Amino acid sequence: MFPKKTLLSTAGILAAVLLASACSSSGGTDTPNSSGPSAGSDESAVSVTIEPAGGTNVNPATPVVVKAEHGKLIDVTVSNADKGNQVKGELASDGLSWKTTEPLGYGSTYKIVAHAQGTDGKPVEQQSRVSTLSPKQQANPNLIPAPSAVASGGVGVGQPIVFTFGQPVKNKADVEKKLSVESTPKQEGSWYWIDDKNVHYRPKVYWQPGTTLKVSAMIYGVDFGNGVYGATDRTETYKVHDSWVAKADGNTEQMQIFHNGQLAKSMPISMGKDATPTHLGAHVISDKHENYTMDSCTYGVCQGQPGYYRSNEKWSLRISNDGEFVHENPNSVGAQGSSNVSHGCINLNAANAQWFYQNMGLGDVVEVTNSGGPQLPVWDLYGDWSKSWADWQAGSALK
Repeated sequence: MFPKKTLLSTAGILAAVLLASACSSSGGTDTPNSSGPSAGSDESAVSVTIEPAGGTNVNPATPVVVKAEHGKLIDVTVSNADKGNQVKGELASDGLSWKTTEPLGYGSTYKIVAHAQGTDGKPVEQQSRVSTLSPKQQANPNLIPAPSAVASGGVGVGQPIVFTFGQPVKNKADVEKKLSVESTPKQEGSWYWIDDKNVHYRPKVYWQPGTTLKVSAMIYGVDFGNGVYGATDRTETYKVHDSWVAKADGNTEQMQIFHNGQLAKSMPISMGKDATPTHLGAHVISDKHENYTMDSCTYGVCQGQPGYYRSNEKWSLRISNDGEFVHENPNSVGAQGSSNVSHGCINLNAANAQWFYQNMGLGDVVEVTNSGGPQLPVWDLYGDWSKSWADWQAGSALK
């Protein structure tokens, strides 16, 4: 049996508990927490978040995103702390978010100021600062062929697309993910890394005449490795013109030229002699000159060495970086159609050379067979077609 005093104390405690229960709201709490505003007047106060949330060494390609809860954003400014120029951005139609629409710059500090208004009508200002990383070096996405060189005439069906970077690429897969060639009509294609600075794209078979190629390198902010980052994004468009394919045969000493699959002309030729045979395989025209000085020193055979030459030639179209051209050579006219006497070029007479020059252009194809020479190397500017499709695909960093 409890003493009376103890019973009264117990009753008082129970009464206090019941009173506290009666005063609380069902299913709610008055206790503020870190996940949101408290009940009552605080739940109508606007909350503003800014990402990235301050710090240094931020990738400049990372967008600045500002969000509002329990209210709406009024305006946001992101400005270079040193220069004062503002970064473009866009406010969502519902006023709940804002995002930059252009990248930040490398090695810069930015001040972010956001103004918002809560459902309680009270304004709020939120500020933040971010600093972007500073690359040791930057790499530009240089394109071959240069778009300016082919803008009017387009490219031929054999034309590979080449990105050449000024700095070595260690993280090839990361860079390749940001490269694209969209063909219309759609055709299968793949990238191939020639070396650490050059990556080529070609289709499985020659491009279809009339194809449009949209080429992009979205590499700004991409880590190339070893402190190198992409300098800028780039997008260009190429048009593929009619199909022009020349077939030069060392056995017959003839070259047949096909326009959209139909034989357009045949002409006698003289290819490289035994000591300097013309490379086998599909060559792609990369340059053309009505008058051109050919100098063997450009590929390592200089004055005083056996095989050196320097001569001025007309109607010259380059088909490799190894000194091979299709051009006029009046000195070999007697051998054209019967024997190979050149230093590796395909020689023509004046009339045929001029016709070839006027009809063939950048990206058009010269297929060489039975020359007695080795296969054109894949690295010899446009030796891309020397690889089987399976071997070509294996040259991608994503395979």
